[in-house]
Amino acid sequence: MNKRIGVGVSAVKLFRVLFVFILSALVGQAIQANAQTLTTLHSFGPSPDGAQPNAALVQGGDGNFYGTTYSGGTNGFGTLFRISPGGMETNLYSFTVNSQQNNSTAGMVQGSDGNFYGTTPRGYGTVFRISPSGTYTTLYAFHVRPGAGKSPQAGLAQGSDGNFYGTTSQGGMHGAGIVFRISPSGTETNLYSFGIPTNDGLSPGAGLVQGSDGDFYGTTYYGGINYSGTVFRISPSGSFTSLYSFAGFPTDGSFPQAILVQGRDGNFYSTTASGGAYGAGTVFRISPGGMETNLYSFGSFPNDGSSPAAGLVQGSDGNFYGTTEFGGVYGGGTVFRISPSGNCTSLYSFVGYPGGAGEPNGLVQGNDGNFYGTTWQGGTYTSGTIFQLIVPLNPPANQISAVQIAASDLAFSIPSVAYETYQLQFSSSMNPTNWVNVPGVSVTNSIGALLTVTNFGGAVGPQGFYRFAITP
Repeated sequence: MNKRIGVGVSAVKLFRVLFVFILSALVGQAIQANAQTLTTLHSFGPSPDGAQPNAALVQGGDGNFYGTTYSGGTNGFGTLFRISPGGMETNLYSFTVNSQQNNSTAGMVQGSDGNFYGTTPRGYGTVFRISPSGTYTTLYAFHVRPGAGKSPQAGLAQGSDGNFYGTTSQGGMHGAGIVFRISPSGTETNLYSFGIPTNDGLSPGAGLVQGSDGDFYGTTYYGGINYSGTVFRISPSGSFTSLYSFAGFPTDGSFPQAILVQGRDGNFYSTTASGGAYGAGTVFRISPGGMETNLYSFGSFPNDGSSPAAGLVQGSDGNFYGTTEFGGVYGGGTVFRISPSGNCTSLYSFVGYPGGAGEPNGLVQGNDGNFYGTTWQGGTYTSGTIFQLIVPLNPPANQISAVQIAASDLAFSIPSVAYETYQLQFSSSMNPTNWVNVPGVSVTNSIGALLTVTNFGGAVGPQGFYRFAITP
């Protein structure tokens, strides 16, 4: 549906229409912003369905979302599932009673081969592969040997070299966890054992992200100078640097347990589960060189969120979106939006148990622009849910930011939104039925950056009005 003023106004979408009157160089906009809309796509229930999802989803190349549950399934030890954006859920695999093949606590990553890869923590833990159709393979089982890792709590990251990289929260040469590399065929290498220097990090509970420099970045839950956790960098070959030690309450966050995300500005962003000015957790930014900034402390007002245990996702509008496990109006957790500079807005409060869902596990933005996630508890059977959240963009998004005349041409600049199509239109009057597409000036932008389009010969054409028709 085209987003045009006064035509087919949707109850859940943000409409943006932008005009330029060339004679007076007038730039304007008309915006209708609607509240956030949350839809429960699936309530986990009785066996063989899974229960208690504990991680964010990942969208596969087929458009469906894939995830894990900690319990439920045929054997009661958790599942791997697929769900369509419309809510059609399929149980792909039920973990068995094997002590090293159950109770996944992390999300999955889709490899370059189209399969999904993940970990299980019980016993010494495993690394597994599953196809989109449900064919399951145990690639590697951590086992008792000197220096071996134990209990991978987090998911994997596929490096540019095709290998997968991850962490274990225990094991290694000093019992404080490791960073490991594993090939798609299952060959595992211990790259680093935590706990060697006095102020090293301990027990990494989050996964890794590969930065634009080729190195991997991660966090440890404990350890560091103040024993409140650290941020580290490690090369694919194992060269390790501790970048930052958290100080904890009241000046800094503490106990990070979420993965980092590299923003489009090159810095990394994430959360700490506690600490900050009010002891309820923080959002922080850290440069690749280790310069850390506390962007926001949760708990600053009565209905603010608390305990952000999951990571962030940078939306197509440039802001970051995340969840808190607790807090909000009803105590069941929140969804929040925060700008790269630290302007934080609470977007949605979960009702919590009983009567609703609660304890969300992070978000992923789908290719339709909406956000999808899971909750640990709540839903029809109180076993957790999968939800879709439609979040209208901030009003500043999609305003025409510049109109320039270059000889006989007109150039229009507009902050775009990922996956939306921008069609320049012209009208000789303000009659909304009189808009026609400018031929050849339609762009679908996939990254949400500043978009500039040119109407060749527009400056010498008839005087009138211009606007963008934005779809979907």
